[in-house]
Amino acid sequence: MSKIENTFDAIVIGSGISGGWAAKELCEKGMKTLVLERGRNVEHNKDYPTAHLNPWDFEHRGNLTKKFLDDNPLITRAAGFGDDTKHFFVQDKDHPYVQEKPFDWIRGYQVGGKSLTWGRACQRWSEFEFTAPERFGYGIGWPIGYQDVAPWYSHVEEFIGVCGNKDGLESMPDGEYLPPFELNCVQQLVQQKIRENYKDRHLVHARWAHLTQPKKIHIEQGRGGCQARNLCMRGCPYGGYFSSVSSTLPWAAQTGNLTVRPHSVVHSIIYNKKTGKAGGVKVIDANTKEVHEFSAKVIFLNASALNSNLVLLNSKSDRFPNGLGNDSGVLGKYVAFHNYRASVAADIDGFENKYYSGRNPTEPILANYRNLRQQDTDYVGGFTTFMGAYRTRGTEAAQTEIGEKLKENMRLPGGWKVYMYMQGETIPKATNQVTLSKDEKDQWGIPLLVTSVGYDENDEKMIRDFLKESAEMLEKSGCKNIVQHDNKQAPGLDIHEMGGCRMGKDPETSMLNEWNQLHACKNVFVTDGACMTSTGNQSPSLLYMALTARAVDHAVKELKNGNL
Repeated sequence: MSKIENTFDAIVIGSGISGGWAAKELCEKGMKTLVLERGRNVEHNKDYPTAHLNPWDFEHRGNLTKKFLDDNPLITRAAGFGDDTKHFFVQDKDHPYVQEKPFDWIRGYQVGGKSLTWGRACQRWSEFEFTAPERFGYGIGWPIGYQDVAPWYSHVEEFIGVCGNKDGLESMPDGEYLPPFELNCVQQLVQQKIRENYKDRHLVHARWAHLTQPKKIHIEQGRGGCQARNLCMRGCPYGGYFSSVSSTLPWAAQTGNLTVRPHSVVHSIIYNKKTGKAGGVKVIDANTKEVHEFSAKVIFLNASALNSNLVLLNSKSDRFPNGLGNDSGVLGKYVAFHNYRASVAADIDGFENKYYSGRNPTEPILANYRNLRQQDTDYVGGFTTFMGAYRTRGTEAAQTEIGEKLKENMRLPGGWKVYMYMQGETIPKATNQVTLSKDEKDQWGIPLLVTSVGYDENDEKMIRDFLKESAEMLEKSGCKNIVQHDNKQAPGLDIHEMGGCRMGKDPETSMLNEWNQLHACKNVFVTDGACMTSTGNQSPSLLYMALTARAVDHAVKELKNGNL
């Protein structure tokens, strides 16, 4: 390549949820933008090989072979992983890392990243979540608050399409919504019983990135309505849920300003000592192992939280011997995650003459009711509760029948089941960290990431409280055979890893300022999960997108003003 071909206005590292948004916003603002993706190329619809397959179309009827399970004990534990979705996840042997403590690092290396397999929950953070760590003394203060992000939430919601209701809840602010999926009869009952028994608890339609009624902006993206197939993680041929492959990247491409380079493993960000800024990115071709360098005026790091930490830690220079921008020494530290260990399941009688239409890909949500204005428990932080109700297949008698009687019983639906599961806030701690291995490297010569992340007593107390309160709510809703469960899963399996390159007011204790810029290298922005100062209790992806759009707006203005 010539030097001109290697020079861009902006480089985005990563093509997932936040990387796609960085590309869209930069390209729309006239920036010639290079997106670097370490995995293969994926094009909307064309590269969804299992999207229309029936269970009987799979060689093993959707089951994974013993050999595949034996070869991939880690990735096969991921939510949504199966024979129909495995093409969007890495295989264990291809991408090793070092676990000082058990940590399940779930990854999807392809254009679109994990936006193809995400859970699609889109709650807005409340002001409670932005302020709680500092108010209650379990973390540093965010340099921004809800009002700083609110207009960018709206900007993102209107483009991606989010269904839900405006419920007027302070702990889960309203946004710009398409109509929600209807709650089924048992969900409506539980909603009513919680309302009757708890004045401070609200079970509502959650907010999900599904097009229930597409608007003009969604049709212009080439997307159609959600078909309620609940096969989202195969890749949606209708564009019914948001992914960067179906939405932001094609939108960026139509500006003529986008270049996507798959099979590009980022080695490091190159620091220019003379200018005091990052000059570009060093890339190793995933297939040929050739080294390339690309230059740009501004760099957005969106490789997913732990990979973004890895890139920064490996970006060493005379000025930054411990990683780019790491004057504070906090890079790689204060990694946190969401606690998904606890769940409650139950049966409920009645409603045998009721069913529901389609396979609703959304669930109602019980907004956090813990430690809002004051600390009212023996732990800090809060939790979101997801809830669902469904009918089983076939009557119980079908389990003991064969032949004609089996077929007759399978024709009838079984009883109703109810469940709740938690998404709990965890405390960012310096001891929860990632580092680079001193002696082990991957196939491209890059040091392996070392994870050292674990639970603490605060997590255990939250789990006990969730189990007690959720079981009580289901009991008051008329449920029976209530079972509480702690799955004891390792951190990471929630796929909400956050932190390591956190935002903050003080450069001595943080890596990024209020605009997601490195304090010590102003033309590098980090807007994926690595930037998180704390985890909150609500799903973080919508916040990543909003922060990305906000940061791009600031970056382009600063460039035009000659400040970058």
